[in-house]
Amino acid sequence: MKIVLLDAMTLGDADLSAFNALGEFKAYPTTQPQETLQRIKDADIILTNKVVLNKEILQQAKNLKLIAITATGTNIIDIEAAKELNIEVKNVAGYSTKSVAQHTLTMALMLLSQITYYDSYCKRGAWIQSQIFTYLSGGLNGIDKKSWGIIGLGEIGREVARLASAFGAQVSYTSISGNAQNTPYKMKDLQSLLKESDIISIHSPLTPKTHNLITKNELALLKDEAILINSGRGGIVNEDDLANELKKRKLYFGSDVLEVEPMKKDHPFLDPQIQDQILLTPHIAWAYGESKDRLMKKVYENVKNFIQKA
Repeated sequence: MKIVLLDAMTLGDADLSAFNALGEFKAYPTTQPQETLQRIKDADIILTNKVVLNKEILQQAKNLKLIAITATGTNIIDIEAAKELNIEVKNVAGYSTKSVAQHTLTMALMLLSQITYYDSYCKRGAWIQSQIFTYLSGGLNGIDKKSWGIIGLGEIGREVARLASAFGAQVSYTSISGNAQNTPYKMKDLQSLLKESDIISIHSPLTPKTHNLITKNELALLKDEAILINSGRGGIVNEDDLANELKKRKLYFGSDVLEVEPMKKDHPFLDPQIQDQILLTPHIAWAYGESKDRLMKKVYENVKNFIQKA
């Protein structure tokens, strides 16, 4: 079978050699929208992380039998069109649970302590000029006894809840579907969770229900000095509204995801006025430790199992 990987760069230095044994394998570093059809038109199997495959493109990929997503989210695929065309879609769930949870906790700790500020204080030579051994200028807040609200108590959300609880946080959650879960954590409606939490972390997928879930109306409910962290998907938080709210008062925001990636050069989060209140990373939360290895092993298994059944 002809197997095509459309965006190998998104996998970093992952070893792709095993796919050569499964068929005629071709990997492209990146694929632009105008290049997609030409690259997939004869493919039996497509591997992709972020290349959009809509109905129009899928209809022209006459040999296509499987789309193996090198991620969890399936929003890049027109799933209904794939079903109509008898194209199987496989994703990978659970490979990055601990990785994303660790990244979320790291962001919370850094924003609570203002570690980047103190690091800069030392490295620019200011500590050399100090008359005393220490320098206390704000931040340095702990998680213990803080109220931590989780939006989306799926596998990642539960791991974040476990870690936050270990640090002494009082954890609650809200469910976008409205379904309560069998957990020791209190369920709240979204408005109550936003009003009452010191730290809020988002772990929901991007769906019509969660797109623009947090806008200026919801942001207005947050406590002063509250921390909001988005480890879910860009588009859940309205980025223009958030930038404006950060200018108005003392809130903190950490995010690993944006609605449009890579980041636009005129993005509101680059405003110099809010840099001390914001912490950004370039969609890396999924890639800690052995997460990439687990991901690629599962993608390989998805492709191999499909070929064996075909």
